[in-house]
Amino acid sequence: MSPQIIAMYHKALKNREKLFAVAPMIDWTDRHCRFFHRQMTRHALLYTEMVVADAILHGDRGRLLDDDTPGPVALQLGGSDPDKLAKAVELAAPWPYCEINLNVGCPSDRVQSGTFGACLMRDPALVGRCIAAMKSATTLPVTVKCRLGVDDQDIGPALDALAEAVWEAEADGVWVHARKAWLEGLSPKQNREVPPLDYGRVYRLKRENPSRFIGLNGGLESLNHALGAIEGDDVVLDAVMLGRAAYQTPGILRDADRLFFGDARTPVNWEGLVEAMADHAAAHIQSGGRLHHVTRHMTGLFHGFAGARAWRQILSTEAVKPGAGPQVLFAAFEKVKPGLAAERHGAVSCGEPA
Repeated sequence: MSPQIIAMYHKALKNREKLFAVAPMIDWTDRHCRFFHRQMTRHALLYTEMVVADAILHGDRGRLLDDDTPGPVALQLGGSDPDKLAKAVELAAPWPYCEINLNVGCPSDRVQSGTFGACLMRDPALVGRCIAAMKSATTLPVTVKCRLGVDDQDIGPALDALAEAVWEAEADGVWVHARKAWLEGLSPKQNREVPPLDYGRVYRLKRENPSRFIGLNGGLESLNHALGAIEGDDVVLDAVMLGRAAYQTPGILRDADRLFFGDARTPVNWEGLVEAMADHAAAHIQSGGRLHHVTRHMTGLFHGFAGARAWRQILSTEAVKPGAGPQVLFAAFEKVKPGLAAERHGAVSCGEPA
């Protein structure tokens, strides 16, 4: 990533320019997913899936941190030991990330067993120490992604205490998934759907901290929904973050630059997108990977178009076969070309549901 891109992101963060991001999602937003999403949005801030600090300290850092995605990409870390997190930040310095984010919101069992993720909502002081240590190890922005609270916590004081602790440690921003996390009784999937959304609580945090960078995540179903959610009755947030909607219907991302960044350049050319992903897949296969490592992120691309089912079926059945190559992508693309031609002639756009 060029220094200019990093400087642009820092300027947006400092000047409270509205940002749009794709959320970090475990097992989903790997480097192939990020490369795919970048083909549709030049400007959106993309996140890695959570990388545990211990893995960076003791594992294959190249495998964990290598990224050929142009544009702004943030590294999300998991952990609760300030010294280990600081060391992980130092070790990640050679890679061109533009932000370091601490996960204080994931409710999965493996995160709970390591006493980090959403568990940290119970210990704001420790989160503050983690942020202070991470800040000491980098000149990049350091942010937090959290929940409103966990289990029986009152989301009023719980979120205030977490925010106060990280800002005292000079965190550059807080992304809030506007739900509680229930560490007992709900699965990670249920934690993304069952606890009620409370955007009002996030607006209140911003209202009481107007000079702080605060972004909203959780339950945003489309770009228009996200754009509308930036503004409360009497407050404007700094950023919004889409998760499942961006992953499951990724074609919507081609409208993100126009809606959020004022970039009116023509949306991605579908043929060019498929060719770019075929080249990316070919390079991955050449290095010992499998086609489905790339194509598994692409099955929802043509949601809403004629031929989308055939596209999904071909990628789901053919791309997983041993020896499958980029030709599978081109074969699947043939099934949606008529629907894309209809779009060019004024039919339904993939950007939002008709």
